[in-house]
Amino acid sequence: MSSQIKLSYQNRLFLGLVVYSWLLVSCFAIFQYQREKQFKAEELNGRLQMVNEMILKHLDSRGEIALPKGEFAGLRVSIIDLNGKVIYDNTLDSLPGTSHLHREEIAKAMRMGEGWTLRRHSESTGQTYFYSAKRGSEYLVRTAAPYSLSLNQLLAADYAFLWFMAGVTTIMCILGFFVTRRLGKHVSRLSDFAEKAERGDRIVDTEPFPHDELGDISHHIVRLYAKLQRAVAERDREHRQALREQQEKDSMKRRLTNNINHELKTPVASMQLCLETMVAHPEMPEDKRLDFTRRCLDANRRLDSLLADVATLTRMEDGADSIPSELTDLGSIVADICAEYESRAASRGLSISNSIPRPYTLPGNASLIASIFHNLITNAIAYSEGSEITLSVDARGVFTVADNGRGVAPEHLGKIFERFYRIDKGRSRQSGGTGLGLAIVRNAVRWHGGSIQAENRPSGGLAFTFSLSPQ
Repeated sequence: MSSQIKLSYQNRLFLGLVVYSWLLVSCFAIFQYQREKQFKAEELNGRLQMVNEMILKHLDSRGEIALPKGEFAGLRVSIIDLNGKVIYDNTLDSLPGTSHLHREEIAKAMRMGEGWTLRRHSESTGQTYFYSAKRGSEYLVRTAAPYSLSLNQLLAADYAFLWFMAGVTTIMCILGFFVTRRLGKHVSRLSDFAEKAERGDRIVDTEPFPHDELGDISHHIVRLYAKLQRAVAERDREHRQALREQQEKDSMKRRLTNNINHELKTPVASMQLCLETMVAHPEMPEDKRLDFTRRCLDANRRLDSLLADVATLTRMEDGADSIPSELTDLGSIVADICAEYESRAASRGLSISNSIPRPYTLPGNASLIASIFHNLITNAIAYSEGSEITLSVDARGVFTVADNGRGVAPEHLGKIFERFYRIDKGRSRQSGGTGLGLAIVRNAVRWHGGSIQAENRPSGGLAFTFSLSPQ
């Protein structure tokens, strides 16, 4: 029976470290070798290109294919016409008749003016060369350095740095052995603890863990296990609390539905009563019939306003992502709203003072911005009982809509933004309010990333301060 050999965590960790270290050094060595070889090849090409340039200038000045003898000792020099035919070669007695346009260095020179090939065997001479070619106006000049011991040494990479890196890696592996051995002991103790915890054993660990990150983690794990029962109890408590919160949310939704149902019934019942009275009494005087008709119209307007407000709230809560935002001139929007409500305010002995500059641009939704100021001004006209409504903005971008009326009792200030919350229910319905205006204002401000507060002014009246961007 063969027994399976299983390496300890310490040995597996050390082996992985060794493999990773040498793999990293190998990759770096290959990269360094290729990089240095490329650099030296380009340096050699630069030298040969200088020779090519000199030969091209010589050909242009002499107007004939004749090169000084003995000046290019050790180099193979070829002159090729633009059709790829070799018309001169200082190492051949008979010139090859094949086209050289497909040769790598010639093809590059035809495209880019110059090119080189690191190593290629020549069929004409039987030697291996480093080729460098340059194109002139009429000819291509190609010089080639034969591979020899000196050229191989020139192109060889410098291994000193690589040997240094290999030595450093060896030292790091030795140090890694001691580190992984210490780490392996910690992990083994933690593994033993995990097995005991899985079995549900009582943990009595008198040996302290080392004072390092892993030791701290191990110590915390042991403490967490000791507190497991309390954690389970806390989890159950939070679960019950979450259930209560969900029940409260469901209750709030039911109350909201009941409120909407109640608010809808009021105008519908009013219209039904008026219409039934007119149908039951066709002999009703014209002035009475006109009065009932006006009541129906008022109830219909209230119903329409209520449905519009509910739709606005639903749009902001359920489709906030679909509401477009763009650069909006808030100053012009506010000025138009003030002009719209000027005569209505004057009929109640109120004046509107607007100091928001025009233009005053900011990113947002024009419809929601208009609903903010529309509802706040409507609210001030209906309930302030003052003489002036002021609109302003400070340097920080904080807006204020205030009146100088009687204000709101402190116990109501924290609730006026709730849906259908009314301080004076009878008066609110009489003024045509739906109970949703300030809820719309709050949601519209939040959609713009701001917040809104209401407070009584020391001099009298109510002030709404809000921002339309995070402060």
